[in-house]
Amino acid sequence: MKQISRDDISQMEKIERLNLINSCTGYKSANLLATKSLEGKSNVAIFSSVTHLGSNPAMIGFIMRPTTVPRDTYKNIKDTGYFTVNHITVDMIEDAHHTSANYELGISEFNKTNLEEEYKNDIEIPFVKGSPVQLYCKYVNEYYIKENDTIHVIASIENLFFEEELEHKDGWLQIDRGNVVALNGLDGYCLPKLVDRFQYARKQIPTTSLFKK
Repeated sequence: MKQISRDDISQMEKIERLNLINSCTGYKSANLLATKSLEGKSNVAIFSSVTHLGSNPAMIGFIMRPTTVPRDTYKNIKDTGYFTVNHITVDMIEDAHHTSANYELGISEFNKTNLEEEYKNDIEIPFVKGSPVQLYCKYVNEYYIKENDTIHVIASIENLFFEEELEHKDGWLQIDRGNVVALNGLDGYCLPKLVDRFQYARKQIPTTSLFKK
């Protein structure tokens, strides 16, 4: 097994280092965060750092890269207080990846890709049409991470939308039924498939599959 030290990593070329460190931690979620400015301009950007923080209250978090350059997503969230999280399907990956391009402030990625805005009920923030799982979120707080000049944004889930065929009787969503992709590093898109699901683990009791009998 190959070994690479901290010093080796620090001496790597930028792209090689980015690829290595972004992929070595394993698969990450792939989501499109959609926002709208106070002027009514929509924005959508791909994020691989959206994580579950708790179920009661229902909360998520994501990492915002340094704001030393303009970031529409962050500005819109701070201005309006709301955003949507949209799972990416295998059919969306080219357009979803293109949202990471460095467009000028105020340019909507919806206008530069085939991604379409979708509006639900009286919610003014757009969702991404075709996404099988969509979250409408409210900004709650943020924590500055001084070690790498990033921001951990905390949000509550105000509304949850999903395709009904994903849901099991106990509320669990089997997202591979929706062809939802994951990210391997910065640019590797994968289509995970469910292997098994297990009962809650307890001491002295063998692990039991919920699917296999």
